[in-house]
Amino acid sequence: MDIPPRPRRVLTVAGSDSGGGAGIQADLKTMLALGVHGMSVLTAVTAQNSLGVQGVWELPDDAVRTQYRSVVDDIGVQAVKTGMLSSASLVTTVAELLAATEAPAVVDPVGVSKHGDSLLAESALDAVRHRLMPVATVATPNLDEVAQLTGVEVRDEAGMERAAEAVLALGPTWALIKGGHLSGDAVDLLTDGTETHWYRAPRLDNRHTHGTGCTLASAIASHLALGHPVPQAVGLAKEYLTGAITAGFALGAGIGPVDHGWRIDAGAKGARGSSQ
Repeated sequence: MDIPPRPRRVLTVAGSDSGGGAGIQADLKTMLALGVHGMSVLTAVTAQNSLGVQGVWELPDDAVRTQYRSVVDDIGVQAVKTGMLSSASLVTTVAELLAATEAPAVVDPVGVSKHGDSLLAESALDAVRHRLMPVATVATPNLDEVAQLTGVEVRDEAGMERAAEAVLALGPTWALIKGGHLSGDAVDLLTDGTETHWYRAPRLDNRHTHGTGCTLASAIASHLALGHPVPQAVGLAKEYLTGAITAGFALGAGIGPVDHGWRIDAGAKGARGSSQ
């Protein structure tokens, strides 16, 4: 009997979202949807729902390090994605682990939740700047996180170019500046300082966007693991996220999540339609 080939493997190092819309839950759903095997290193537990974050409990550095080594040393990875790393010591620990791993790393420097809740201690910012960003293959800050890390305030597309320069100065190979907070089309800028790519999508009239940053970073990591170069991986990830936002749904009394299974849902609807 033929043994099926092993799927490509992607590791998320992030916090848990008890509401299921962001964090490792969003990461693993994205990875499944894109055809890779998702694995997780839990960095923190949050009490979180559609209204906000009610509590955060960080795991010890040793627990994070042991989870990481357990997965990487035995199963192996083709890409790593990082999310919520709330303390300086945890950022430093994860940066050291990434530096010793021969796989691309997508760093989502999570600073503030969709509801405005702070998820990164002020004391951890220097560690993100000087330890984590230099080991990133792709860094994916939104405009609030750009301001946190570099002091650059972005109000237009020209400002995104300045932001990209400031982020690249921190050391990642590629900077993806997410312009979702600007008006007009949803525009993202990717650059390595030599080549530049703009990604545009219509701004959707849907407020249920919880988990967009986690989902995009995980989708990029998944496509890198599948062998796509960075610009193509970002383009494919943007396409997937746009569909997930389009299908985002209400959950609870606040901001609902994007729909990570939108392609599965669309396929099921198509199959039902063809059978009628």
